[in-house]
Amino acid sequence: MEPVVLPANLPETFYRGSGRLAAFRGADLPPWPEDWVGSATARFGQSPSGLTTLPDGRRLADALATDPVGWLGPERAERFGADPGVLVKLLDAGQRLPVHVHPDRAFARSHLASPYGKSEAWIVLDAAPEASVRLGFARDVGRDELARWVAEQDVTALLGATNEVPVAAGDALFCPAGAPHAIGPEILLVELQEPTDFSVLLEQEGFPVAAEDALLRLPLDVALDCVDRRAYPPERVAELRGARTGSLLPPVADGFFRAELLDRGAAVTGFAVLVVIEGEGELVGQWGTTPVTRGTTLVLPHGAGAARVAGEVRIVACTGVG
Repeated sequence: MEPVVLPANLPETFYRGSGRLAAFRGADLPPWPEDWVGSATARFGQSPSGLTTLPDGRRLADALATDPVGWLGPERAERFGADPGVLVKLLDAGQRLPVHVHPDRAFARSHLASPYGKSEAWIVLDAAPEASVRLGFARDVGRDELARWVAEQDVTALLGATNEVPVAAGDALFCPAGAPHAIGPEILLVELQEPTDFSVLLEQEGFPVAAEDALLRLPLDVALDCVDRRAYPPERVAELRGARTGSLLPPVADGFFRAELLDRGAAVTGFAVLVVIEGEGELVGQWGTTPVTRGTTLVLPHGAGAARVAGEVRIVACTGVG
């Protein structure tokens, strides 16, 4: 087996891109703002949209199911079957995304028949000056207060209650399930997620999303149970920040997924989704060499063995934990 270079996988979504994704990929792409990289996860209620198709015409999900040991390795295949445990995206926000929340694993098991919630992490590749994200409420918010904001679509109150967190290229942040958040405009990032497409849109006004899908087809009072209404003070937000080299994500992400920054001489072994973020070089292994350049995305099967990085290139290697 060998690394598989992936074409763009652009499911249509409800917000605008900025053009940064096409520039990063170095390709003439449709103007959709998300590229689902190495995805065995479908969009909520819209399968097969979101699923990665390999260059040989097979869906990655089918390849994993056919040979989970070869793709994922014997240990993961024995514990989780054909489950890679991670969804990786390139996300290009051309406008501020709505304030929304993802459920945690306990909520997903109870209400969505899934072992996974949707904690996620953001690795910023490019951002306009003074770019920012919203992450967590800045104060404790009452349940009735939140329900009123959502029912009345009081966006001013929703936004005003959240923390505004400045971001720049190279920053990494973990967004735990339950945390209200919104990615600001003019930001391109690598997004790691648990492998689901579960979102509760607290803010819906101005976004073309069906009302039932905005709440995961759940009653409002049930959907709001997944929201962490506790304050995220500055020290809590600081704990969600990662590093700029090596292991990019903070320790709190370790139970969900990992992201490592690889450069010349580094090696990665086992199933991984790779995003080349800078430079030009090669992956070298028992199969031979695979040329890569900024914007290349790949899936590395476990059966390929160790892949060593050669050349002046930087790669984010994304792996699921379980």
